[in-house]
Amino acid sequence: MSGAASKDSAAFCADLVRTHDFVRYASTLFLPQVERRALLSIYAFNVEILRVREQVSQPLPGEIRLQWWTDMLEGAGHGEVEGNPVAAELLQTIGEFRLPIEPLSRLIEEHQFDLYNDPMPSMAALEGYVTDTCSALFSLGARIAAQPSAAIDHLSRHAGLAQGMAQVIAALPLDAARRQLFLPLQLLQQHGSGIEQVFSGKQTPQARAAIDQLVGEGQKHLRTAFELLAHVPPQVRPVFLPLAMVRRDLQRMSRADADPFVPQVTSRLRTLWTLWRASRTREFGG
Repeated sequence: MSGAASKDSAAFCADLVRTHDFVRYASTLFLPQVERRALLSIYAFNVEILRVREQVSQPLPGEIRLQWWTDMLEGAGHGEVEGNPVAAELLQTIGEFRLPIEPLSRLIEEHQFDLYNDPMPSMAALEGYVTDTCSALFSLGARIAAQPSAAIDHLSRHAGLAQGMAQVIAALPLDAARRQLFLPLQLLQQHGSGIEQVFSGKQTPQARAAIDQLVGEGQKHLRTAFELLAHVPPQVRPVFLPLAMVRRDLQRMSRADADPFVPQVTSRLRTLWTLWRASRTREFGG
């Protein structure tokens, strides 16, 4: 790829992430340029996988699109990779930072779940889904900033679980409207609730109890992540800056007057302010 084309691909990835995943985009602003570009290629790949659900009305076309990305990672891109700026950037990052392919392939595989209307069956299933998606992104991002280690992998797992659980709750209004359930069915049933209560889009004491339990689980993982953050190299900590937004979101979600079925929008300015303040603390700065 020529220098100009490479620059265009990098700009395309940055624009894609800025548009569709502003928290992760903003968090890369606190990293050196080379690492920032690499991170944005991974986050752009994640955006492309997530957008498949929005771009298809039936599962089969979605499966075909996801298979293209799987083939690309396995080196069977059918000559189209150079024409896809996200694929080109991602392959460059994989080569430059010697990233493993398996976590990226598993992320694609997990997001096949998004194409169907099957409910998330249990907490164990949700934890598996989130570990292979949100936690994987933290782990891959960390490999760009520092040598991999058991401590970083442990941190990545808990950071991703906290973030993923917060995202499930934040997405409830949209998911309920399209009759999709990421809130574990087992958890709802334990509290005397069920799918239709959630799909009604109205808060009930039973559904709220299940959501509160998930908030509590997310907060536990978040506390563990912040404890572990102190024991990883300082240069890797900015990769975990999105946790500052997770902390803020989970605090809001835990309030008694918070209605999980009312969409919440955080301004980009507030996001930047929250991340900037966090970046200047000892937690993230070292």
